[in-house]
Amino acid sequence: MKITIAAVGDILMKSEIVSSAKQQSAYKFEPIFGKVKSYLSKHDVTIGNLETTFSGKRTLGVVRRCPTGNCPNERRHPQTGRPVFNCPDELASALKRVGFRLLTTANNHCMDGGAAGLKRTLAVLDKNGLKHTGTFRTFEESKRDLILNVKGVKIGFLSYTSGTSSIHVPQRWMVNRIDPNKMAADIRRLKNKTDFIIAYLHFGKEYRSSPNPKQKRLIHFLFKQGVNAVLGAHPHVLHPVSVSQERDIHGQMRRRVAASSLGNFVSTRLRNDMNTVHGKILILTLKKQKGGVTDITKVEHKPTIVKRTVLKERTFYSVVPGRQRSGSGW
Repeated sequence: MKITIAAVGDILMKSEIVSSAKQQSAYKFEPIFGKVKSYLSKHDVTIGNLETTFSGKRTLGVVRRCPTGNCPNERRHPQTGRPVFNCPDELASALKRVGFRLLTTANNHCMDGGAAGLKRTLAVLDKNGLKHTGTFRTFEESKRDLILNVKGVKIGFLSYTSGTSSIHVPQRWMVNRIDPNKMAADIRRLKNKTDFIIAYLHFGKEYRSSPNPKQKRLIHFLFKQGVNAVLGAHPHVLHPVSVSQERDIHGQMRRRVAASSLGNFVSTRLRNDMNTVHGKILILTLKKQKGGVTDITKVEHKPTIVKRTVLKERTFYSVVPGRQRSGSGW
């Protein structure tokens, strides 16, 4: 039995993109994904990192002018001074319609709307039939495992972040933080219930084009615990994808995939760097053998780029297929 899993990086809903999607009194986000919908919707599971919140219409942060004067004013947290993101609920239904099935929510912007915003975000995802993991509304919810049964293959999903942009988290269990002891315990719990485990990490240094030694050690630690694929986001640029054969502490030799940064799937150009509008759709083909062993049989890449178009004094953004870029492995 074969199944395919597609994964993308940050869905970073900057204010310019949100504004461009407004049509009269409603927001139309689906056209942003029109050119890549066919690539997203044909897989058994499509995953992305939701790097925004659905905090509702209440005001978040304070407005500060862009220092260069070349971009719209953006809201920043009054204590940290860092940007805070909030998106209209219509994005959730658009993501569902174009093929997303699961969104990870543990990232440095998950607390931008405070605890109330975090909880409302998850409620909006639930309403639109989108699975999620990484942030939680209750202690009980934080203990529930996210396992999808896809054609008889049980896939477990985990999500963690290295930080929350210095925003205080009222309860430790609300946000999965990168903590090797907790991660090992979570994997141990999932191992007995699943055939395959994916860990999605929000970590690393922004704008760095390869994982640092600390990231590599953490990835190999997760492989050793039994994770089959480590996906990542946060640097805003692509990292090479590494494929290896590694044995875990359970004695299982499996093909392991490390994609420490899938780049920005949706974003404006950051720091005037074209690399920040490049991403990829990573496609993993899994096969469950007759003996019950599930392993990765194929790894594919579909490059993407965010295109900005100005038409009749209106700006539009769209994710389009990009050219294959060279470079693989660490």
